[in-house]
Amino acid sequence: MTTLFTIPIEPIDAHPGGTITLTTPSPKIYLLTISSPPDNRLTTPFCAALLKALTTLQHTQPPGVLVTTSSLPKFFSNGLDLSHVTSNAPHFWTSALYPLFRKLLSYPMPTVALVNGHAFAAGLMLAMFHDYRVMNPARGFACLNEVDFGALLKAPMSSVFREKLPPATYRSLVLEGRRFPAEQAREAGIVDAVGGLQEALALVEERKLLGKAAGGVWGLLKVEMYRETWGFLSDEGFEVEEAREKGNMAREEEDGATEKKALAKL
Repeated sequence: MTTLFTIPIEPIDAHPGGTITLTTPSPKIYLLTISSPPDNRLTTPFCAALLKALTTLQHTQPPGVLVTTSSLPKFFSNGLDLSHVTSNAPHFWTSALYPLFRKLLSYPMPTVALVNGHAFAAGLMLAMFHDYRVMNPARGFACLNEVDFGALLKAPMSSVFREKLPPATYRSLVLEGRRFPAEQAREAGIVDAVGGLQEALALVEERKLLGKAAGGVWGLLKVEMYRETWGFLSDEGFEVEEAREKGNMAREEEDGATEKKALAKL
């Protein structure tokens, strides 16, 4: 297996940083391995390094298939560091996370997330922005647990699941915070196969993905397929959805106050 490059993830706050390394397990199949202990949290430096790795691969190597995984045996990614996000908003959304999601959604070659461990919240979103997913059968859950810790899903974070998954699966993820082990995740349509790197390579072969980037339209086809999510990820879409979210919260507070006054009169 040849190493093509390694990109550092800069340390920030309590996160020690890490690396993203690109290797080639097979000709024109690129394995991007993320290592940011202890659990591959999506911080600003994490997003910047992954975006740089994707861009470098795109412009320095022949088109092929990208497989993204983690070097950490327990975690694919444990999601966002909420304190980091809060202290860096709105810059984090517009300059770190959304550009990364845009790059993945429009990436000009097939992408496969090899989910080797837990993929929680934004960690599962990171996998969902890939074209295909393969999940470790022995370890890890796929889960959106925002409902359990009281966090809202911003528009593209929700719509990517709505556009890619069956309605019943979408409901279980968002409203129930259900944890899906690998086999249940496959049955629910969250992942396409169960296994490790060999199964990911088998999926590439079975789906005949290796030559799909040669036509030059793979990324454009995806933008059209997932046009709602693509629109939400734009700067204009972000501003519109932020205003809508604030309006919804204000109306909910107003309705709650009105209901309390009505109850007090009973």
